[in-house]
Amino acid sequence: MVFSNLIFLYLFLPLCLAAYFLCRSIPAKNAVLIVFSLIFYAWGEPVYLFLMIAAAAVNWGFGLLIEKRHKRVFLVLALVLDLGSLAVFKYTGFVVENLNALFGASIPVPVIALPIGISFYTFQTLSYSIDVYRRNCPAQRNIISFGCYVAMFPQLIAGPIVRYIDVCDALEHRRETWEGFYSGTGRFLCGMVKKVLLANGIGQLWEQAAAISPASLSALTAWLGAFAYAFQIYFDFSGYSDMAIGLGRMFGFTFPENFNYPYISRSVTDFWRRWHITLSTWFREYLYIPLGGNRVSPVRKVVNLLIVWLATGLWHGASWNFLAWGGYFGILLVLEKYAFRGAIEKLPAWLGRVLTGLLVLVGWVFFAHDSLADGAQYLLAMLGGGGSFVSGGTLRLLLDYLPLLLLCALAATPLGKTVFTWLTASRPRLRSALTA
Repeated sequence: MVFSNLIFLYLFLPLCLAAYFLCRSIPAKNAVLIVFSLIFYAWGEPVYLFLMIAAAAVNWGFGLLIEKRHKRVFLVLALVLDLGSLAVFKYTGFVVENLNALFGASIPVPVIALPIGISFYTFQTLSYSIDVYRRNCPAQRNIISFGCYVAMFPQLIAGPIVRYIDVCDALEHRRETWEGFYSGTGRFLCGMVKKVLLANGIGQLWEQAAAISPASLSALTAWLGAFAYAFQIYFDFSGYSDMAIGLGRMFGFTFPENFNYPYISRSVTDFWRRWHITLSTWFREYLYIPLGGNRVSPVRKVVNLLIVWLATGLWHGASWNFLAWGGYFGILLVLEKYAFRGAIEKLPAWLGRVLTGLLVLVGWVFFAHDSLADGAQYLLAMLGGGGSFVSGGTLRLLLDYLPLLLLCALAATPLGKTVFTWLTASRPRLRSALTA
């Protein structure tokens, strides 16, 4: 089930809200949330429902052991079980395929369906165990409250990645208000518009461009497709994040922001401070800093950065194109930090944004394709490798999608919010003027 599904909008969510607000105590409200969250998950993944329940139960138990005895062995066991489960379901086929290719073996490649949301809830349980060990938060003694944290449906499928320390107080003590519910509804609707109108609409342009063979793809069509994919992935992902944040507010939770207009970034470093913020925060807190962070030699810092970004790529999917995508951004960040930092800061703002946009666009080309070869062919087509700069089909696509492209470009900047706020604020005055 997804948030834009009519069953979710007209049946699941109203029933959940009614049951939730009929309850008076926080424990009862948490129980309602976990019941509806399990229904939400089972709707799309009934087979793996028990895997998520087991992950929650195991980490809850290890959290109590870690707090009581504060022994690293319990933390290690929790990490091994969480990462092992993620590795089995997400990376087994990838590893076997590459072993066969490397050694000429013929090991049967297992076909294992990937449980929905496993990357998100695994990172959440990992952060819980680590933070309890660090004594950043107390262990949760109520398994219902902990299960609510792990399985809460607003952020279960596509984030944001909510660390336990972000919501531990709200799980026990929170107060819902009409103002919070109202703002949450508005945020949810904003995310719905991003997802349904912008992401789905501009995604059709990308699908048409991607369906053309790179050998016959005109350069302008390839560029239009690349821009369309960049807008699609942004509005799809940020739209789901907005909907999750809005739903959280309705239930009295404050989830962390996940996007902050990344396409106006002046550098790649700035981009990753604005794109999927909760994932960047997670890797900084639970991988980069434990590796030594900035407290090590420059060479070690470079190695640490590359490790983090290869892991970031691998988190997105079990494929070489994702690893290459992560390595690409890792190299760019290292170059910005050590080779071009002074030069980047001296660039005019508009030029920094253009250069950053082009570098990010190259990354999206490889992210969007199933293999490095396909990504390279598409990138070559953007450079004119398809044999032509423009075609009749290109002009039709441009005429059909130019208004939507311009709308997406506007909505991806703070100017879009400013225009929307101005329109909504001026509507009462406009109505008064027309009826006077």
